[in-house]
Amino acid sequence: MAFGIIVAALTALVLLILIRFLYILHWSGKPLHGKSRRTYSTLIVLGSGGHTAEMLNLLSVLQKDRFAPRFYIAAATDNMSLQKARVMEDSLINVAGVKVEETAKYLQIYRSREVGQSYVTSVWTTLVASAHALYLMIQLRPEVILCNGPGTCIPLCAIAFLFKVLGIRWSSIFYMESIARVKRLSLSGLLLYKLRVADQFFVQWPQLKRKYPRAEYVGCLM
Repeated sequence: MAFGIIVAALTALVLLILIRFLYILHWSGKPLHGKSRRTYSTLIVLGSGGHTAEMLNLLSVLQKDRFAPRFYIAAATDNMSLQKARVMEDSLINVAGVKVEETAKYLQIYRSREVGQSYVTSVWTTLVASAHALYLMIQLRPEVILCNGPGTCIPLCAIAFLFKVLGIRWSSIFYMESIARVKRLSLSGLLLYKLRVADQFFVQWPQLKRKYPRAEYVGCLM
């Protein structure tokens, strides 16, 4: 009798999760527009080198008044990306008279795996990075997540998607594949595309659009 109740309860739980998952897939990717001019707290994931350059170029046309506060996050071993973000934010002329430090915050996150690190030791660092990502997502609870390929975005996006399923927080995830990816997606992009984690997935080459039909081709942004 008790076993039957447990099985029925687990079946109902799985069914509810499946229904919630299908609901999320249906509503994911809806544009953030309408009559309301409300702002959206925004998490921006920066990668080293070209990833950061591309992201900052994309942010140059972002409606800063609508996507605020902005939380910039980079790997703990990346000392340049957040500095570049600060320079960009400092260059903004805020016509509303709001100080930059009131609209932008800068954070670091542990990396799941360093370049050249063995896969055996990366198991532990991945667990640490995931726990850190969970802590940051609980603290920030962003409504929008912008990322373009660095591996640090994977645990953050995965937790954001889990929060959606559990009904904790709805974060719209926008992924822009790097311009360097001409024929195939990066590992980060492939994971977010195949698992349908990203609400909207953008590519900069038409052949990627043909290969991955759910992606949106936007042309070269650099």
